[in-house]
Amino acid sequence: MKYYKEYFGEFLGTFLLVFIGCGAVGLSIFSTILTSLFQVAIVFGTGVTIAIFAVKKWCPAHLNPAVSIAMFCSKKLDGFKLPWYIGSQLLGALVGAIILYLTFAETIFLYEQTHHIVRGSNTSVRTSMMFGEYFPNPSYLHTIKCSHILACFMEGIGTFSLVFIIFRLTNKTGQVHRHLIPILIGATVTILICFIAPYTQGGFNPARDFSPRIIAYFAGWKSAAFPSISFSFLTVYILSPILGGIGASYLNRQFK
Repeated sequence: MKYYKEYFGEFLGTFLLVFIGCGAVGLSIFSTILTSLFQVAIVFGTGVTIAIFAVKKWCPAHLNPAVSIAMFCSKKLDGFKLPWYIGSQLLGALVGAIILYLTFAETIFLYEQTHHIVRGSNTSVRTSMMFGEYFPNPSYLHTIKCSHILACFMEGIGTFSLVFIIFRLTNKTGQVHRHLIPILIGATVTILICFIAPYTQGGFNPARDFSPRIIAYFAGWKSAAFPSISFSFLTVYILSPILGGIGASYLNRQFK
């Protein structure tokens, strides 16, 4: 396959993003290593930076279907590559979630026993939030209200901001040194998580959300792996980020 390095790079980078990022969420739930949203955001953003640095010689390091679709809309990604990029990202996230589950399996079991959580029940979102995402964030149920529409807006505007910044940083006429770009993208993710995660956990990435959610479903969380509003995982965590990325692509073309 002519472009196998690109596809493998997207696979590996997304694997690292999910393993580190979702792992940070897991540490915040099951241990006292990470005790605040800001600490989780820092680790997640650093994971994004590491993932980009690790694979940027092989591929553009989109690591996110919303980014790849936005790049396609801006004619920065060939149409025949788009399905392969998205498939590689979904598979990388899936493998990352599998390994993450195997790593945390005993810890999750002990946590469920200690806190009398029945996996698959409504209360088990407290543990399944390590994989898929929910609105409002289960950690902020008593302080944050977030409707379906607000959740869509939050994920859409968060992804719009992230993708627009990616466009501006990677503009060939820009003045940002190429080695700084992964760091600035990771910093952007960190900041956006701090603002949006209390509402929706701050996904901005359909692969990061959907593939780990599937693993949670088959690992025993079943229907609890999905938000309570039917198909809201699709509208909030897949369609909204994609539309946000497309919007960023359109705005970037207006300000070249």
